[in-house]
Amino acid sequence: MTTTTLSSVELRHFDNAVSPQTHHRDRELVAGGTEHHHAPTQHLPPVDGGLEAWRVLLAAFMFEAILWGFPLSFGIFQEYYSTLPQFEGNPFITYVGSIATGIAYLGAPLMAPLVKKFPMYQRHMVVVGWVICLGALVAGSFANTMGSLVATQGIMYGTGYLIIFYPVVSMVNEWWVARRGLAWGILLGSSGASGVAYPFINEALLHKYGYKTTLRAMAVASVIMTGPLLPSMKRRLPASHTNALAKTDWSFLKKPIFWLYILSTMSQSLGFYLPSLYLPSYAATVGLSSRMGATLIALMNVSSVLGQFTYGYLSDGRFPLNALLLSTMLVSTIVALTLWGLAKSLATLVVFAIIYGFFAYAYLAMRVRMGTAVATEQSDSMTMFCLFSFAQGIGNVLAGPISSALLISDTNDHDYGYTRYKALVIFTGAAMSASAVFIALSYLAPSKRNTR
Repeated sequence: MTTTTLSSVELRHFDNAVSPQTHHRDRELVAGGTEHHHAPTQHLPPVDGGLEAWRVLLAAFMFEAILWGFPLSFGIFQEYYSTLPQFEGNPFITYVGSIATGIAYLGAPLMAPLVKKFPMYQRHMVVVGWVICLGALVAGSFANTMGSLVATQGIMYGTGYLIIFYPVVSMVNEWWVARRGLAWGILLGSSGASGVAYPFINEALLHKYGYKTTLRAMAVASVIMTGPLLPSMKRRLPASHTNALAKTDWSFLKKPIFWLYILSTMSQSLGFYLPSLYLPSYAATVGLSSRMGATLIALMNVSSVLGQFTYGYLSDGRFPLNALLLSTMLVSTIVALTLWGLAKSLATLVVFAIIYGFFAYAYLAMRVRMGTAVATEQSDSMTMFCLFSFAQGIGNVLAGPISSALLISDTNDHDYGYTRYKALVIFTGAAMSASAVFIALSYLAPSKRNTR
């Protein structure tokens, strides 16, 4: 499944949102390698290079690629589950993937402040989250009901990754300062790598061994590939080098631009997740093999990485923010209602996967910029980031039950969306167009810097 995850491009700037004093502190450390306090001066390892910095970055790359790649490929699991007698026709299948990814967003207002408040426990958080993710895979392999799959592969796994993700982001930002763009460019490649490999791996394992063996194999592989890297997940700054959470100026709640961005984010999240969930099953309806369904997901994943990187770069003051946001939603609306709804062949689905993946997921790369357009003070950016992430999570979670209600059992090869997916395709386009409308209205709302 394509990245519904927190964008690596936007999280390259997450350190700005968490602590406005970090860059000043890092410049002091880069220049002198030390920081002066009332306590004796402590010597710190170098930033932006050296063995320890690269070890942390490699570990972060592997954790994101391996552990986050699993829920991002749930479209393959969903298609497989729908063919099993015990799950066939179950409307709750889509809940599993939407909940797992949605929790990573919904938990932002809780985890981001905790990571900042208790930095000395960041490695402990990573270990706890890692254990929960592995436990979710093993527990899911014993699941025989959809409710137990939702609880394990959905809720439990999503919670585990939430606990992992924010400490990892904080650690990487401590080790990479002047070359942070390079570091996050490398991390960005993790979602691309896993997004290409996971669909094919999961498709092959599921059809040869079944979901129980596949989940256990995934747990073992995750232990082998990430377990040895746990000692590398560590902070650069000692616990004493910690800033208290800055107070938030809540006056932004009175700004129309804030609520327009919130509504746009929620509308976008209701629809953008659905193509990655249903492309494999749509491909099967067209008459394509499960391998072709995996190929479509892989193409969408690669394209989404390029889109997020491109728009993240363009949003750094090079183009008006609202214009970029509006372009992503307009293109996504058009291709969903035309290419997807009218698709009757592999070629059309390939074009749709590439274009939709590039533009729809590029929206995520600009969440931090949306926050800075609203926030009165730099220290408020973390609150903005968390609130927009929470709004995204609401849409992600609701996408599961909504999409299952929109599907119908009848199939007509000559009808729009093969009849079965007609309402789903229309809803996707409507959600994207609604998001575009809210962005267009934001041109009318005064903002500190909502156009640059």
